[in-house]
Parts: sequence; C-alpha cells; structure tokens
Amino acid sequence: MVADPARRRIIGHGRVHADLPRLAYDREVTPELQATLKKLPDRPGVYLMKDARGVVVYVGKAQSLRSRVRSYWQKQAVGGEIHRIRSVIDRVADLEYTMTDSVSEALLLEANLIKRYAPRFNVRLKDDKSYPYIKITLADDFPRIERTRKLPNDGSRYFGPYASATSVDESMNRIRRLFPFRTCTIDIQDGKRALQRPCLLYHIKRCQGPCIEAISKEAYRADIEQVELFLDGRQETLVKALEGEMDVAAERTEYERAAVLRDKIRAIERTMESQKMAAFARTELDLIGIARQDNQAAVQLFVIRDGKMIGRDVFLLDAAREASDDEVLAGFLEQYYSRATSIPVQVLVPSLPGPEDADLLTAFLADRRAGPVHLRVPQRGEKRALMALAVRNATEALAREQARWLADQGKTLGALRELADALGLADPPLRIECYDISNFQGDQSVASMVVFEDGKPRTGDYRRFRIKDVLGPNDFASHQEVLRRRFRRAKAGDEGSEEELRWRLPDLVIVDGGKGQVSAAAEVLTEMGLDDLPLAGLAKEREELFLPGRSDPILLPATSQALYLVQRLRDEAHRFAITYHRDLRAKASVRSAFDDLPGVGPKRRRALLRVFGSAKRVREAPVEQIAAVPGIGPALAARIKATMEA
Repeated sequence: MVADPARRRIIGHGRVHADLPRLAYDREVTPELQATLKKLPDRPGVYLMKDARGVVVYVGKAQSLRSRVRSYWQKQAVGGEIHRIRSVIDRVADLEYTMTDSVSEALLLEANLIKRYAPRFNVRLKDDKSYPYIKITLADDFPRIERTRKLPNDGSRYFGPYASATSVDESMNRIRRLFPFRTCTIDIQDGKRALQRPCLLYHIKRCQGPCIEAISKEAYRADIEQVELFLDGRQETLVKALEGEMDVAAERTEYERAAVLRDKIRAIERTMESQKMAAFARTELDLIGIARQDNQAAVQLFVIRDGKMIGRDVFLLDAAREASDDEVLAGFLEQYYSRATSIPVQVLVPSLPGPEDADLLTAFLADRRAGPVHLRVPQRGEKRALMALAVRNATEALAREQARWLADQGKTLGALRELADALGLADPPLRIECYDISNFQGDQSVASMVVFEDGKPRTGDYRRFRIKDVLGPNDFASHQEVLRRRFRRAKAGDEGSEEELRWRLPDLVIVDGGKGQVSAAAEVLTEMGLDDLPLAGLAKEREELFLPGRSDPILLPATSQALYLVQRLRDEAHRFAITYHRDLRAKASVRSAFDDLPGVGPKRRRALLRVFGSAKRVREAPVEQIAAVPGIGPALAARIKATMEA
C-alpha cells in the first residue's frame, strides 16, 4: 500500500509460509506477527506497536527496522540487557511500519505519530497541540506580528515554540513597547492608501500608519527586521544599528527622532542587562535540565544566544514509569526540536542517551539546523552550575504541578462521587456529555455537545450540530434530533479504533433544560435501546437536576462541588453553542449585505472583506476607495455605493 512517493506503509498481517525459517524469540509471537517480523526491511523508518484492540501502545523509530524491531522479541545478547520497553512487548498483537528515506525523516514522522496517537508507553509533551509561536507575516508588504498555533508554509517567519501563551504574551508586550507595528488585518499594499483615517493606535504611536501611507514599505520593513534581530537574541547588533540611526538624526537636527531612538536603545539595554551571562560571551546554546516523579516529568529549557539568556521555559511531559531517564530526554529532544524554529550549535543535556540514539539525535538536529550540532554533557565550570540550576528549576516546577494536580484531582473525584450519590449512580460518571440548543427567534438553530472526562474538558471530542429537521424554536424536538444523530454513531468503527473511541458511550448524559427536555431525550434513548444510559436535565433558574420518570427535582447544596461541576458543563455547552450560532449569523449577515450587489460575486466579495473588514465599512467608504479594491474599478464601485446607500 503506497502512502506517498517517499514512503510505503506495510501492515503486519498474513500467513507464515512453511518454508520460511522461524526466528528465535523469548516471547510468544503470533503467526501473523512473526510474518511481519520476517518481512522487516533493513531501512530507516518508524514502527507502531498495537494491542489486541488495535490501540497504538508504542511508537518508535529505527535506523534499521529489521534490527531494532526484531531485537524486542529475540533472546538477549551477552549480559542479558533488558530493553526499555520490555513491559510493552507482552501486550503487542500487531505491528505497522513505515519506511523513510532518512533517519531525520523517521524522527519527524515519529514525533507526529506520537502527537496523533498519544501512546501510553511513549514520552509525550503535555498539550503539545497548543504550543504557541510568534509569527511575522513577511509575505505581506507591511508584515504583522501575531501569536499563532499553526505552522503553515506561507512565507512567514516563526519564533518558538513557547511553553505557554503567557510566555508569548510577555515577548509580544516587550516588542510592542519597543517597536510599533500594525495589528489590523486589512489588506495594505505598497503605494495604495487603504484607509482615509488611521485608527487610535496610530495616534498613540503604537502603529506607524501604513494604512494611510504615513510610512514607506522600506522603512516599515526595516523596523520589522529590528524585531527579528531582537527575537533572535541579537540585541547588541540591534543597538549598534540604532546608535548609528540616532547619530544621523542628531546630525540632521532631528532631535525628536533622536530622543525616541535613545529611549529605545536604553530599553533594549535594560533587557540585555537582565539577560546577560558574562561567562557565556558569544555562546549559542540550549541547556536542558530534567526532573521526574512517577509518570510525569518536567524539562527546564534555557535558551542562550550571544551570551544572553533570551528564553527560559518549563515543559511538562507524560512519561511511563518504565521509561528510563535517557528515553524521557530523547523523547523531549525529538518532539521539541521537530517543531522548534531555532536550533543552536550546542545542546547541553544532563546525560547522553545510548550511543545509537545519541547518533540519531545528533544527525537529526544537524539536518534540522542545516549545520553541525553538538550534543554534550557539561562537566565543569559555569555550564555545569547552570545545569544544576536548570535541574532545580525543573524539580520545583514538577513539584508545583503535582501539588496542583493532586488538589484538582481530589476536588474532581469528590465532585464526581457527590454527583453519583445525588443521581443514584453505582459509580462516579468519568465521562459526561452535555447538550445545549441555541437559536435566535427560531432562526439558525444549532446544538453543542461538550465532553468532560475525569471532571475536565476533553475539547477534542466536542461536537456541534446544525438543526436540519426542526422548524422554529422547538427545544424538545431539537434535542431529539441531535441525540439521534449522536447515538447513531455510538457503534461506529471497530473496537479500539479511533472512531470508536471518539464516539464511545458516556457514563452520564446531561441536557440543558427541565422536565420537558429530559422526557424528550429519554424517548430517544429508549428508542435506540439505550434506556439504561444515565440521563439528567439541568434547569437554569434554580439549578435543579431532573431525572426521567421522577416528578420532583434534585437540588444540590449551594456549596457542593458537584453543583460547580454541572454548572461548568452547562456553561461550557452554552458557550460552545452560542459561539457557533454567532459565527453562522455573522456569515449570514455578511452574505445578505453583499448578495444584492450588482456584479459582485464570491471573489470580489472576498476582496471587499479583505480591505474593509465589514459591510458597514464598505457602506461608509467613498467611491474612490471602493474602486481601489482589486477587481472593482470606478464604474462597479459607483453601482456598489448606490446599492448599499439605497
């Protein structure tokens, strides 16, 4: 089966032919699995180990798939060394592998598959889907600087990843104070005036006003280059350039500009002073300290460029108890540097992984940097002292995280037990689904489904629905339609598959509403053979819980943790539904405002929205400004203006 021109994905199923010699294993191997092991190529690649339910339990990479994967089952060499994942092997019933063109490609693919499947026995960065970056949109004539969580290949430059949104916000605030840049999303092109009047940011000197041609493209991009130098940690180079500009301004008697440049230089120097590490002059390195406790780990990352610490972040990881410290470290290095936008010449670590993994990682980092990278353990002096500091910071961060987690876990388990007692459930409802309906005078009816697991939102399982078969504001019928559509999917997918896991049955269903909504929902569950599925309704006014077939409601104590939990569920479902509904109404409003414009199709409509942002601003704009939009022209602009003012 061909996955793409560079790779082949081969699934381990099939019969073992009698004429194939059997390999010697010290674990029981099924005939199907042995057939796969027999076919393994002597090529670099990635392998996925699956249990009997088809769930991926481990993802690994290898320079030679044949040598690495077979070694897990074959008898050990002299000394009886035990593999780090021996505890996984007894669970493995099937194997998939993908060949790659290089070890570097295998490492990147492994990081992506770990992120996708979240295998139990792999080291995983927590919340790695949401790590933010700073983005500079260099493809624009007048680039913007913004926070993003995606890395498309769109010509922009990215800095990161950062461990949290707070880290990004601190950096964004710092550069915003030093370098005014535009934050609007209107289409500004060189040589074309986009707006007649600038916004407030221009008047308070937080933007240079490219929208009114108050700054040239060349001057604006020169400022953006200064931002890049600052984010790269090259502040000394930046200060020298600014000092040169200040001297020129002073010679021209442009004293106001010279004073602005002087203040900017002083602010940058204060930043440099707080970052300065004299012992590491001109050094470019990342230093990594690690701490572990049970099945969690914390990594303290110090980013040092030109002898200055320009970044320090703590990353939390899930790490199986069976994984060694070397495996945890290697897992972090692979996953972090597979998405990092800056890789230094040196990466200092508390210990080196095994020889094979160290070689693979060094080659991978060098390939990502397009230059040599040295993976080293500091032995003495300031670097060793800094490593000790990083390890202490990681240990303290992990202790704080575990204390917070234990406190949250205690409250959550208590809330789930309280809720189970109140509703008469045998066990705490670990997976809860909550449904809400939203409409505006019966128009654009939508529904939301939010999921909490172990008392916490599981946003990847959230779903939203457009009501198709119900006319007008009918909550009862809308709930029934949504529940039918949702629970038809309850048996979708093979056991253990991603689809089956996504739509598996909850331990409790909550609908937003009282007796009527609960009765309507109960009819659907009975109709679908799910009448034993726990169901409750949460009424808004007195926060009462209604159960099917029970006339009197359940009123939880005002200070009950269970009440806080169901309120959070209901509020989250309401928020998710309202957000979706507003989006649909906004799109409908924009479409209706532009639908009757003569000669304006989808392409011209998008062009108008890119420039003006809304129908109101098109209505207020002069004909000349509308005519300047690509694809419009004077004649069409006049017709648009006349139609919108009518």
